[in-house]
Amino acid sequence: MKENKSRSVGKSISWRILASCDTILISYIITGSFTIAATIGSIEVLTKMFLYYFHERAWNKFAFGRG
Repeated sequence: MKENKSRSVGKSISWRILASCDTILISYIITGSFTIAATIGSIEVLTKMFLYYFHERAWNKFAFGRG
């Protein structure tokens, strides 16, 4: 069964929230500061979006796994 676009968007958003919460939790455990942890989590959201974009563009240059 093929997924529709709205399901993919929902999964992307829920994954981004979960991953950012993980980053904030790990940062809090390491630093002991919620403020620092939240700052790291906020920065991480932006950097990961940019990194993902360039990662996807790089993968488009390879035929690996395409039918």
